[in-house]
Amino acid sequence: MAIIEVDGLVKRYGDHTAVDGVSFAVEQGEIFGILGPNGAGKTTTVECVEGLRTRDGGAIRVCGIDPREDSAELRELLGAQLQESELPEKLKVGEAMELYSSFYREPADWRELLATLNLTDKIGAQFRRLSGGQKQRLSIALALVGNPRVAVLDELTTGLDPQARRDTWSLIETIRDRGVTILLVTHFMEEAERLCDRIAVIDSGRLVALDSPAGLVAKVDDRQRLRFRPSAPLDHALLTALPEVTSVERAGSQLVVTGTGNLLHAVTTVLARNQVIAADLRVDQTSLDDAFVALTGRSIDS
Repeated sequence: MAIIEVDGLVKRYGDHTAVDGVSFAVEQGEIFGILGPNGAGKTTTVECVEGLRTRDGGAIRVCGIDPREDSAELRELLGAQLQESELPEKLKVGEAMELYSSFYREPADWRELLATLNLTDKIGAQFRRLSGGQKQRLSIALALVGNPRVAVLDELTTGLDPQARRDTWSLIETIRDRGVTILLVTHFMEEAERLCDRIAVIDSGRLVALDSPAGLVAKVDDRQRLRFRPSAPLDHALLTALPEVTSVERAGSQLVVTGTGNLLHAVTTVLARNQVIAADLRVDQTSLDDAFVALTGRSIDS
């Protein structure tokens, strides 16, 4: 069942169309990604979904509610972690949680929420004393304190170091497991591939593609390439006879085997049967980054 429905969304700023006819539906309980470069229209799209911006065309429903018609009711059902959100420097963590809890009729137990986010020892800490990762976790806690059915997370891990980023990803998976539907805005390929059930690729305000991460890659090229040095001579015909293999080429001392499906298992089974070891084995697959370039004609950082 779709919990978010966006149909032909249009948002203009003067003569500039920031969002141009975008449509998608988010299913209950999924992590739905909106992926695109900076300035693509991602944040504008979710701000229209949240009711923070008034759309110029199209229709939006969140939990059956039109954000333009009943934003107060929507706020009870939707929590938002906004891009580059900041709090007063001297506001303490516990004070922020109490304040945000007061906005909702049936808030979550904010102390339990802080414990889940490993922030219990920071209840008395001022916002300015928190690290980047702690500020991000606090912003997630504030987004969830209203017990929302939907959480919107915008550029969740921007500015975090690699370890803090991975810790945050694990946290988001835990939140999804609690039954919260997540709308995730990102321009990090690894983040989208790790977390998202489905991804809407947006570029220049338009929806370019919508599929699972694997589905987006398959739209472009689902081939795999195995590179290895065989420990003994091997008849190439043994590999080309496999239904998974499309080609076998020699590159110096290496063999390059291209194919689809469960290529690795098929090839290594033949090698083992013929007592050949695959030294320096490497598997190359089309990445989500490759798919994005193929779909949009540019890299996500351009």
